[in-house]
Amino acid sequence: MAPSELSAPIPVWLDCDPGHDDAFAILVAAHHPSLNLLGITTIHGNASLENTTVNATRILEAIGRPNIPVYPGRKKPFCRPAIHAPNIHGDSGIDGTDLLPVASRAPITNKNPILAMRDALLAQPKGTAWVVATGTLTNVALLFATFPEVAEHIQGLSIMGGGVGEGFSDAPISRILGQEARIGNVTPLAEFNIYCDPEASQSIFSHPILASKTTLITLDLTHQVLASPTVQSRILHGSGDPSVPPTVLRQMLFELLTFFATTYETVFGISSGPPLHDPLAVAVVLSTLNPTFAKQHHDQTLKFDDRNGERFAVDVVTDGLHGTELELTGALGRSVVAPAPQGVTIPRGVDLEAFWKLILDCLQRADECNAQR
Repeated sequence: MAPSELSAPIPVWLDCDPGHDDAFAILVAAHHPSLNLLGITTIHGNASLENTTVNATRILEAIGRPNIPVYPGRKKPFCRPAIHAPNIHGDSGIDGTDLLPVASRAPITNKNPILAMRDALLAQPKGTAWVVATGTLTNVALLFATFPEVAEHIQGLSIMGGGVGEGFSDAPISRILGQEARIGNVTPLAEFNIYCDPEASQSIFSHPILASKTTLITLDLTHQVLASPTVQSRILHGSGDPSVPPTVLRQMLFELLTFFATTYETVFGISSGPPLHDPLAVAVVLSTLNPTFAKQHHDQTLKFDDRNGERFAVDVVTDGLHGTELELTGALGRSVVAPAPQGVTIPRGVDLEAFWKLILDCLQRADECNAQR
């Protein structure tokens, strides 16, 4: 690979279901100077596909990047009805603020979204592009099943999903009495993104080429990354004078975080702030888990703790039915993890201060972008 290719912004395709935390994933993907966000596909998950698509276009408008194309993806899983998370994200998928602007650019509906992903990724030099998935994995599974050449072509796949539990990290999933041993956030054993379409998830984790290219950001890590009141204040004011009115974007993101904090405290008893799951999956591309970036940008590289390269086989439980009756649901969607030399990377920790600095730097760039419009 030529040095000019190594130092160029890293091509990224983002598949997401906005979503309060997805808003911050989009912010980083669109505004970090070392990333080139090729496009976004939306997926069912936190809300209906219609809502997640509208939310993606409005977030892009809010951060000053409406030019990034958005393609609506699948409305439902491979072989199950779609489920959503109004108890966490509200009916719209991104409740809590009236400041999201109307999008000036409509989503693209005259091209198949899976084909759009494939074309954009294969147009990049081999071994440079990343796929980042922060929602249900239906679109991404279809991409690699339909166009297997993409798995060979990309550098990496970063997924927010799953949970290991059983002491993998010290972060509790719930602080409600009697739920301290939870592994999942939608059932006691399953994380939402994997649970929504377990068959799609299993097709990815069992892919022989993808495993060694995949990083999985689980709840064991994301529940260490809490948007505390101090973080919320930094989002609202930056390092500036609190008496100076914040920008509309900062006020909007602050309102989203406070709504998210309220639902997380109600549902999980976590009062110190909501976990900011999804931007961690984008941050992987800018981290020690991406040796290409780390080599070229040593002083800017975000440190993740992967215990010197430990890897895992991930097997998703696909037996059971979606629902509230645990005797029918069982362990559906659980990500069962075992050490495997050529498996998936599952980091156990991250440099928290550096991560929040990354978020704040991208927010500052978004403010500057909006000021120039």
